[in-house]
Formats: sequence, structure tokens, C-alpha cells
Amino acid sequence: MLLRSIAVLAAANILNNKIAPRLGPLTSTVATAALVAMARRSGLSWQELGFEHGRRGAVAGGALAAAVATVYTVGIASPRTRPLFLDERALSLSRARVVEEALLQVPLGTVLLEEMGFRGALYAMVRQRRGTVAATAISSALFGLWHILPAIDMARANPALGALTAGESPGRLDTARVVAGSVVSTAAAGVLFCELRRHRGLLTPAMLHLSTNSLGYLFARIAAKLKPVPGTREPAVSGTREPALPGAGDPVGGGAG
Repeated sequence: MLLRSIAVLAAANILNNKIAPRLGPLTSTVATAALVAMARRSGLSWQELGFEHGRRGAVAGGALAAAVATVYTVGIASPRTRPLFLDERALSLSRARVVEEALLQVPLGTVLLEEMGFRGALYAMVRQRRGTVAATAISSALFGLWHILPAIDMARANPALGALTAGESPGRLDTARVVAGSVVSTAAAGVLFCELRRHRGLLTPAMLHLSTNSLGYLFARIAAKLKPVPGTREPAVSGTREPALPGAGDPVGGGAG
């Protein structure tokens, strides 16, 4: 059952990133339903899947979402960190498409599947057989690998963030290093998310994940309207061009998927 779950996740990743990005919400919803069905058939309860600590999880998730908004506000206010938010994947979209990404693609196409897949079903299956440490390690490692395809696109769309991830300068990015850095950073984020899930249930990491990604679109647009940072290229916000995005991907500050 575990291998089947990984196969479902791999298929959804390819569909959402390379084949049918705009159908991400549908693909992810179907994949999530399949993963939950597999987990339930293996004998896992809803509580074991992470559906617990509802009120406490919501409070903790809300506090973390507010913290993300605060960090993003500080980030775009500083000329040194503002380039990290200038992401072509958000800035090249029309306003309608930005709303679609933030309110549909991210919640259903990204957060639903990644949280239910990695911190819900997969985590619970491994934990049932091998314990908490193994569940955290395996689900987080796979979560890191899940971000290989989005990381390839990030090197082009957000050179500043790609350079930070790879430890290089934006002018000479090595895509392989960007991908490796993204895998490591998102795996580390996966460990954090697993701990949040273990102590506060699945709702807390889901709210943190949602705020990190969806607010990224909003703050990218705000950052682009601020005074340009000397020595950086100001992306054009055409409001009409719609490039192929990496599924319902992670535009700004998107280390967590």
C-alpha cells in the first residue's frame, strides 16, 4: 500500500507540473481521495491521519499565518530582501489568474494533496509500521524530492530566490545546485510540518503552507509596485501573459511547496 501511495503522488506531480497544470485542483483532489482510501483500507483511523486537535490546530495555524504575513511585509519593505519576492510566475499573470492561483490552485492543487499526502496518509502509514522518527524522515525526504520539477522552473522565474537556495549569485546560477538546495530546504520544511502535525494535527501545517504560498502571490504584486531595487531587473507586470506555471506551485518564499 505504501508503494502504491508513492506511485499516486509521483503521477500527480508529473501531471500538475508538466502535463496539465491548470487541472491541478482536479488532479490533486482525485489523488488525495485515492490516498485517503488506501490509508483507510490499511486500517488507519481519521485521528491517525491527522484529523485531531481541531480548535488548537486552527489557533496555532492562524498564528503562524499571521507570522508569515509579518515576515513577508518586512521582506518587501527592505531593498535587500525585496528581490526574493519578484517572481515571474506571479508577476506575469493577469489579476484574474493571480486570484485563481491564490484561491484555487494553491489550496486545492497544492496544499490539499501535499498535506494529506505527505503529512496525512504517507506519514500515518509509515508511522503505523516503523514509528514516528521513520515517518518524519521518509515523508520529509519524499517531500523534498517532490519539489525537483518546481525547482527547475524557479531558477528561471526567480533568480534571487534560486541563488539564495543554491548559495550562488543570481548572475551565474547552476540549475543542479538550485534543485539540490530546494530539495534539502523543502525536506527540512517537511520535518517542521511533520512536528506541527504531530502536536497540533493536520490543520496547523496546512494553514501555514497555505499562507506561505497564497500570500506569496499577493506580496509579489506589492513588491513589484514598490521603488525598484538598484542593480536588479524589474520584472514586467503585463497583466496579460500567462506562462506555464509549475502546477499550482510555490511562487514566492515557496520553500515549502
